[in-house]
This record gives sequence, C-alpha cells and structure tokens, in this order.
Amino acid sequence: CNEAAFIAARKDKKAVDKQDFLDAVDRIVGGLEKKNKIVTPEEKRAIAIHEAGHATVSWMLEHAASLVKVTIVPRGQSLEQMLDEMCATMGGRAAEKVIFNKISTGALSDLEKVTRQARAMVTIYGLNDKLGNITYYDSTGQSDYNFSKPYSEETAKVIDTEISKLIEEQYDRAIHLLETNKEKLVQLADILIEKEVIFKDDLENIFGKRPFEKETVATPENT
Repeated sequence: CNEAAFIAARKDKKAVDKQDFLDAVDRIVGGLEKKNKIVTPEEKRAIAIHEAGHATVSWMLEHAASLVKVTIVPRGQSLEQMLDEMCATMGGRAAEKVIFNKISTGALSDLEKVTRQARAMVTIYGLNDKLGNITYYDSTGQSDYNFSKPYSEETAKVIDTEISKLIEEQYDRAIHLLETNKEKLVQLADILIEKEVIFKDDLENIFGKRPFEKETVATPENT
C-alpha cells in the first residue's frame, strides 16, 4: 500500500488507483521489467528463477511473509519467524544454485540482508545459545572507554562463526525445499517470464493453499 501511494504521488495523482497497486506489486514481489537495460532471454530466465525461488520458499514456510522479500529484522519477531524469513531471503540464491549450479552477483543484496539479520540475532537480540543472554547493542549510541567493539577477539571469532553457521543452515534449508519442489519452481518461473509478475493465485494454482494459513471470514470490519 505504501509503495502504491508513492507511485501515485510520483504521478501527481490525487488518489491511488488499481494500476498503482499493480505497479507496486510488480516492484515489490518480483517484477522483471528493466526499463533502463536490455535484458536477454538468458538474463530474464535467471532473474525469474531467482524471484521464483524467493516466492516458493516464502510460500512453504509458516512464519515467512509470503511473496514479500525481507529487508531488516523488526522488533517483536519470534525466533521461528526470523529463521523462516532468513530462509526465504536465501530462496533466490538457492534457486540459482539448484537450477544453474552457480550464483550470480545479483544475489549479493540478499546475502547482505541475511548477514545483517544473523548479526542482529547473535549480537543484539541474544538469540544464540553459544553466546547466551547478552547483547552488544548500545541504545545510547556511545561506547565506554572508546572501544571500537565491546568484546574480545576470541568472542569476535565466536560471533563470526555463529553468524556463518546461522546463514548456512537457512541456505541449506532453502536448497532442500527447492530441490524437493524443483518442477514447481520452474513452473512458477515460467509464469513470471510470461506475465512479468506473480500473484497469490499463481502460487495457489501450483502449490495449493498454504496449510498453516488461516481462512479469513469476511465481516464489515475487514472488508
């Protein structure tokens, strides 16, 4: 909704209409349009596989927001939700590995996101068994004694190891999900190549309804 509003504002509209929402979905969910670059069929397929990987893994994990890429770890999330969303973010990178057995440089942004997430889980939220109930986050923005980091070199090595372990576990998890559903992944990518955008109906047609998704009863409050 926010993206649709931004798009409408850029066009100096007084209201947000259907096309603005479609453009927002195309921008956020997995559009292939490249207005400033000529995309070859090979590049287009690679992008489609990557985006379909995100969508596939997101769809199959209970705590991942379906069809939405993760950017940061907001407050209030459970550990399960953080792990599912990390796995979904790695879905694009994993899809490239499963289909092409190689990874493009375009997957770098996803790796940056999950690295930030994993570091936050380990050093800020105290969600790592190895380090225990401790946070290295300073809400004041100040650092006592002007230390560049509030932990030893030994602890820094543990932190790096745990971050890497966390990311690799979710990457391997994404790989397993996509290898198990390889044909459906390719089917979804083909739809994306044809339509240039994917919707919830497309995933339901291929994978069926998400088993953990609750049905919403239409009422005056939510319609």
